[in-house]
Amino acid sequence: MAETDVFYCEVRQRTGTGGARATRREGWVPGVLYGGGMDPVAIQLRSKEVQKAYFAGRMRAHLANIDVPNQEGLQPVIARDVQVHPVMGFPVHVDLLRVDEKTRIDVAIPVRFLNEETSPGIKRGGVLNVVRHEVEVYAPATAIPEYLEVDIAGLDIGDAVKISAFKLPKGVEPTITDRDFTVATITAPSSVRSSEAESDDEGGDAEPANESDD
Repeated sequence: MAETDVFYCEVRQRTGTGGARATRREGWVPGVLYGGGMDPVAIQLRSKEVQKAYFAGRMRAHLANIDVPNQEGLQPVIARDVQVHPVMGFPVHVDLLRVDEKTRIDVAIPVRFLNEETSPGIKRGGVLNVVRHEVEVYAPATAIPEYLEVDIAGLDIGDAVKISAFKLPKGVEPTITDRDFTVATITAPSSVRSSEAESDDEGGDAEPANESDD
């Protein structure tokens, strides 16, 4: 189970470009809290807490909570937009969406492949070619899966892993619904592909048989 971050949050008094810069100088990350049938609010989060979550890969597609002064309990949120410093690479602005058990959002979930070592295709030198490292799904905001798994133990060279092969958690659906799209394939080793290509080239260069002059 992924760790759930708790961000201490304060209402931001200064807005605009100048206010955001001042907020960052004082050790905060400016942001906006919106959704949940309430008006948007300019907020600020502690930089250390935001950076810890961001560099651990938990700022996107992960449920978090915010601790608001003078408010009882924690508010569950999802980061929907994270702006990052173009040079330093740390978050400089965060948009947080208020969520509850009824909220459904579209989110990209990483995929994992189980039992590669027992796949006949891999054993014969095949290569797992991952077409999609993440799959876009609709999921309950309070029950977003950390990853999607599929067992490829029985796959051979030339086989494809379709989205239908994944056992999606309850309430989770792919955003693409009009086709059973490919997530990965087992491809032949490059040496085999090169040999086949050379054979095709040789066959294509063969001289046609001489026709009779009669």
